[in-house]
Amino acid sequence: MKLFGKIFFLIVFNTIYVNSTAQGNFPRVTVEPFGTLNDGRDVQLFTLRNTAGMTVEIIDLGGTIVSLHAADAQGNFTDVTTGFDNPQRYFDGAGSAGAIVGRYANRIANGRFILDGVEYSLAQNNGDNAIHGGLLGFDKKIWEAEFSARGDAAVLELATVSPDGEEGYPGRVEVTVTYTLNDQSQLVIDYLATTDKATVINLTNHAYFNLDGHDAGSILDHEIKINADRFTPVDNESIPTGEIASVANTPLDFRNAKPIGRDIESSHQQIQFGSGFDHNFVINHEGPGAVSLAASVFSAASGRTMNVYTDQPGMQFYTGNFLRGNLIGKDGRPYERRFAFCLETQHYPDSPNKAGFPSTVLRPGERYETSTIYEFGSRPIDN
Repeated sequence: MKLFGKIFFLIVFNTIYVNSTAQGNFPRVTVEPFGTLNDGRDVQLFTLRNTAGMTVEIIDLGGTIVSLHAADAQGNFTDVTTGFDNPQRYFDGAGSAGAIVGRYANRIANGRFILDGVEYSLAQNNGDNAIHGGLLGFDKKIWEAEFSARGDAAVLELATVSPDGEEGYPGRVEVTVTYTLNDQSQLVIDYLATTDKATVINLTNHAYFNLDGHDAGSILDHEIKINADRFTPVDNESIPTGEIASVANTPLDFRNAKPIGRDIESSHQQIQFGSGFDHNFVINHEGPGAVSLAASVFSAASGRTMNVYTDQPGMQFYTGNFLRGNLIGKDGRPYERRFAFCLETQHYPDSPNKAGFPSTVLRPGERYETSTIYEFGSRPIDN
């Protein structure tokens, strides 16, 4: 394992501590064993820290965010993302919770697309459709890891190779995903990919959040504002119709902050199709390629805030409609329906089959590069 920059490392009880020279003995990054998969592969847990006390735990299996401790209005830290205590749970199927999702995040209709006149077939692992990279997507890979302390940040760089034909996708794709936790309590995720053959790619992180704590129950009282005038309507299988519609006069209008639960039981057809909110929003960007505010979330119970910034054209807002309590998380907590939400920055679902959507095609010599920032804070609450 390579260590970047000017750092010190110390191994104590199977834990490696990595310290920045700028911060003395402050442990920006630590790594320790997380467990072993049934096939014998070992999984490592990396903990990133900042000077404010925020921590993010990530495993090399799927580049998965296992926990994220953020401060509330009183300065108390709580784990605000769902997760599991052992790696096999992630490998067996955990709804992609916290993982890097690829090659193609979200859905591709009928598990098929045509690129340069050639039809490619994918696993139909979501009804008749493909979802989140297939049966053995990026969330099931053990990524190569390099970590460091750089200035005011802890950095974890993960890399993997997806061979030509893996899960039906063309091209040998090399991928690097870098997690950076800085002292502004921002978790920055930078994605980079290249290919040797024309392919499609759409990467995201599938973390589930509850700003009151991963074990706190319903998120319906959280207030959310989404910086989007439009969304992509779906059919009854959650496949976009190809239309880009206004959110005005629909339950999907979050241009002004409102509780998640206000319209979640609406009779509107889109809400019925998604069993709640499970839709791609078209982000209002300040300019082409600009990293813009996509969403802001606030919990009046804890005072925690979360802002999401991205250069991606879309973001999937999902309210945990299909959690059923059968996933037993950290500390033995079952994750029930609407106990957590996702804000997945992305290109639009089924873009390979929708000529009017922004292209997800990556060709040799091009670089797929995108960034997303999850920023945590707090504000006073009324008692």
